[in-house]
Amino acid sequence: MSDPKTDQAGGLTYAQAGVDIDAGNALVDAIKPLAKATRRPGAEASLGGFGALFDLKAAGYEDALLVTTTDGVGTKLRIAIDAGMHATVGIDLVAMCVNDLLAQGAEPLMFLDYFATGKLDVETAKSVVAGIAEGCKLAGAALVGGETAEMPGMYGDGEYDLAGFSVGAVERDGVLPKLDKQRAGDVIIGIGSSGPHSNGYSLVRRVVELSGLAWDAPAPFEEGKTLAEALMAPTRIYVKSILPLLQSGRVKGGAHITGGGLIENPPRCIAEGLVPEFDWNAWALPPVFEWLQEVGQIDAHELRRTFNCGVGFILIVAQGDVEPVLAALLNAGEDAFVCGQLAKA
Repeated sequence: MSDPKTDQAGGLTYAQAGVDIDAGNALVDAIKPLAKATRRPGAEASLGGFGALFDLKAAGYEDALLVTTTDGVGTKLRIAIDAGMHATVGIDLVAMCVNDLLAQGAEPLMFLDYFATGKLDVETAKSVVAGIAEGCKLAGAALVGGETAEMPGMYGDGEYDLAGFSVGAVERDGVLPKLDKQRAGDVIIGIGSSGPHSNGYSLVRRVVELSGLAWDAPAPFEEGKTLAEALMAPTRIYVKSILPLLQSGRVKGGAHITGGGLIENPPRCIAEGLVPEFDWNAWALPPVFEWLQEVGQIDAHELRRTFNCGVGFILIVAQGDVEPVLAALLNAGEDAFVCGQLAKA
């Protein structure tokens, strides 16, 4: 029997089965310079091997623990596909992984992606990976590899899915949260988001459906942008502003506000016997969330446990460290503010 991946004697080819090896090779060639641009100490960020090596000593670590994270972009991809906007979902993918590393006190070192589609469109895939490379540069992580899977019959025309994987490192004494050091009265500092980030988009899409607006309609909550452009604002990557604070030792805990919103994420970084008490009037609810709440008639609790509501990350610090931490965040260009405190349960 002839090999279906060959074209011998009229036999089937892999291309005839729906998998274009040449397109895959073209994509690898196209993204090699993108990966090369993310090189950092400890990683050469070269593509083509079966795995990637990282030299912790070259990165300056002495007694490091490795931290791993994985995530996707969720149904925000549906908007990207329907609106033909593929340039920033790669940033979302990186952000969802590397911000989680920060919550453990870790510095992002390496990133790998998984791109799956029914029929590979090189230009679309290149646009997505360019966003991933941009996200890696923002995070200081090396894009060291990934997988492009062309799987006929698994996805509709033009559809694809993404998954990301990141590895970080933290010195043993820098692991977060520092539960034993947390006390009632410790302060919660919020750091502003760019919108819904990459969470709650099934609800977002349902609200858009109820509104009757098309993706190319003007956004009711952001002047000068279409609805799709406004809702596709990429997830903020907080590495460059938060990492120096983590390394300063001033932070007792941190949470990336993702699925579960401000209700379910903060308790993950807070010691037993303590609870977060948010001052919900400490910041203004961004217009995008006001619009979602109004059109969807979403009650406040549901909004807060689905979306970040304008707070993409929180830090827990002692009262005496509030001023320098806020100053550092503001100097780094973040919208940072006191939004609550820890209290006894």
